[in-house]
Amino acid sequence: MKIFTYLAFDGQCAEAFRFYEKVLGGKIEMLMTFGESPMAGEVGPDWQDRVIHAYLVADGAAIMGGDAPPGTDVRPAGFSVNAQVDSVQEAERIFNALAEGGNVTMPLQASFWAERFGMLTDRFGVPWMVNGPARS
Repeated sequence: MKIFTYLAFDGQCAEAFRFYEKVLGGKIEMLMTFGESPMAGEVGPDWQDRVIHAYLVADGAAIMGGDAPPGTDVRPAGFSVNAQVDSVQEAERIFNALAEGGNVTMPLQASFWAERFGMLTDRFGVPWMVNGPARS
């Protein structure tokens, strides 16, 4: 079994996934708009450029997402996307990039379990936790 985080957006999915691709050093394996899908004729002109499905792979992990249908609440609640990295430098780089234009809820700092840990909500409204290497 594989379990993936699926992120819902309100028209910003393509921008968010291009940002995550850069920040996480990943690769977007699929990004399809409604206009490119078999559903193109079933949605209005304002939905043609919205994303029906996106899939990003980064260092053996993956996230998925799309622009949620009209009237759907897309505010994330009760979860965070967790990025676990192997170095303090990578934790700092990813945390600082995700925090740009977002809201830091816990600054990146040493914790009892990791050399670095921090929490934030990025500019797209997605909550993140960044964990650096474990304390030795």
